[in-house]
Amino acid sequence: MQQKTAVILRNDQWIYSKRPSGRVSEDNYERRISELSTALSQNEVLIKSVYISVDPYMRIQQHESRTYDVPHPLGIVQRAGVVGQVVASASDNFSEGDWVLAYSGWQTFAKCHASELRKLNPDDAPVSTALGVLGMPGRTAWFGLMEAGKPRPGETLVVSGAAGAVGSLVAQFGKKAGCRVIGIAGGKAKCNFLTDTLHLDAAIDYREFEDSHKLGEELQRTTGGIDVYFDNVGGMITDAVIPLIKLRARIIICGAISQYDGKLDKPELGPRLLQHLLYQRATIQGILARDYTYRMDEMLAIVSPWVKNKEIVFEETIVEGFDKLPEALNSLFEGKNLGKLLVKV
Repeated sequence: MQQKTAVILRNDQWIYSKRPSGRVSEDNYERRISELSTALSQNEVLIKSVYISVDPYMRIQQHESRTYDVPHPLGIVQRAGVVGQVVASASDNFSEGDWVLAYSGWQTFAKCHASELRKLNPDDAPVSTALGVLGMPGRTAWFGLMEAGKPRPGETLVVSGAAGAVGSLVAQFGKKAGCRVIGIAGGKAKCNFLTDTLHLDAAIDYREFEDSHKLGEELQRTTGGIDVYFDNVGGMITDAVIPLIKLRARIIICGAISQYDGKLDKPELGPRLLQHLLYQRATIQGILARDYTYRMDEMLAIVSPWVKNKEIVFEETIVEGFDKLPEALNSLFEGKNLGKLLVKV
């Protein structure tokens, strides 16, 4: 394949340079401009980032100790999922202008091998959904609930972090499975979103309760007992839920975002060993999106038509500006986003 004359691009990058001890900030990154030639090797593709994903798992990878993975190395581009457009291609499978999904991180341009990319069709769904409902969060929600949770019609499903990227999808998948679904979220606006837009059976604002005992009383009153608990948060919420589970209940540990700000090594709230269930995929089953990567087509075959027919709500919070990436990651732990959080370059 004949290539155009190579030119040099200015590549804006966020380099992960310092491990945070608490809340992540710009101090943990170095903003760097590097030069990138458009010259390509065989089967290489040059992409320009348009949407960059910001996800809670990034904060797990920034801990010093091994979790489900080795710690994110210092001195390299912050890893992340990206939706971008092809600028140049030395692959027969991609052409200039194609939309693609990559894992190229917090940078404005990247060279990727063609095998690392997934071509997107903007006529099927907005390309940003490849980072949300039709991407890693959707895969996590679908297989986490349907395979680990095994929901049955008439059962009571409780979802923490129910207004987030994964939780909002779990809640909707649970309704489609015939469950009575109660969402837990922070703030009146999010709870209204859960009942008025997602049509959940009830929503509980955990911020209205001073401890797990009082939250547990409200959960008991609302649910009468819990068959399936999909946990994205951990901490006080999970302390409140565990005593209310029914016989043969299924608990899915997807995340423990309440513990990510420097508390994973010495958790403050619990149950205090739940994060290890996440890492080791133990029988109060911990699940990770990577466990189901090879089955992505199965999920897309079911969920893509729902998205196309507008049977699924996929809320997105889009932050404008490449410079806002560290701030956007930080905002996840303040509960500012509704649905999937993205930065538009």
